[in-house]
Amino acid sequence: MEFDNSKLRGKIRELFGTEQKFSDAVGISKSALSAKLNNNSEINRDEMLKMIDLLNIEKEDIFEIFFLTI
Repeated sequence: MEFDNSKLRGKIRELFGTEQKFSDAVGISKSALSAKLNNNSEINRDEMLKMIDLLNIEKEDIFEIFFLTI
């Protein structure tokens, strides 16, 4: 299943400027983040919780940002 990560990418750019800065904050490599955003790897539960916190995502927006499919 492929997810539409455009809103997630937008939040990353809005709050962190670059995927490198965001991946550093999450504690994963830039290449690992890229694989996740390109649907080549899954975002695990711990990563998702950290991303939700770092990006200040509201509870009601989680589905729209992480689970919409292409």
